[in-house]
Amino acid sequence: MNTFAEENYLKAILNISFNTNKKVSTNEIANVLKTSPASVTDMLKKLLEKKLVKYEKYKGVELSNSGKQYAINILRKHRLWETFLVEHLGFNWSEVHEIAEELEHIKSTKLIDKLDVFLGYPKFDPHGEPIPNKEGVIPNVKSTSLDQMEVGFTGHVLGVTIDDKLFLDYLTKLNIKIGTKIEIIQIIDFDKSLIVRIENIQNHISFDVAKNILIKNI
Repeated sequence: MNTFAEENYLKAILNISFNTNKKVSTNEIANVLKTSPASVTDMLKKLLEKKLVKYEKYKGVELSNSGKQYAINILRKHRLWETFLVEHLGFNWSEVHEIAEELEHIKSTKLIDKLDVFLGYPKFDPHGEPIPNKEGVIPNVKSTSLDQMEVGFTGHVLGVTIDDKLFLDYLTKLNIKIGTKIEIIQIIDFDKSLIVRIENIQNHISFDVAKNILIKNI
């Protein structure tokens, strides 16, 4: 049986690998998990012994087939619990990540499958992230970050790229959530910040905020 720490490493490697086609470096993992590269190296050796990763020192790491399936299952549990907490216990989308970090380690497959049924087999969590199904298939999502759009664009929020509480609380203050309609009114040349219309209210958002909002065309 894998430890909580091992599961966290597997999920971190999976999440990082979504954004790159190359092997994941120890520094990337260390940054995500807020630990030292030396600690990462020690853990990767353990995961290698369990045949959950393919790892060569200085060459990066990738998940083995069994490691990837294990990590996807952790991700599935995390996102199902986030959905449950928001839809049925009244939590705000900025509150659920840390709680789901604990709940994702529950081992009972029967419980998670029943949770999936209870929620109606959701395909996306409260942050717009795709939820893997029981077979480990992740829904395909085509989206573009708001900063890539031009003046006159109108679209709906599909999701966000980070689960940071301060960021999500800020979006909530701007009345931005999944499904929110956003229209780009102006792009400021100086800093690439945006003047936007959010549900008929004009507002200003920075480039750093815009690049972490995923949208789709109407």
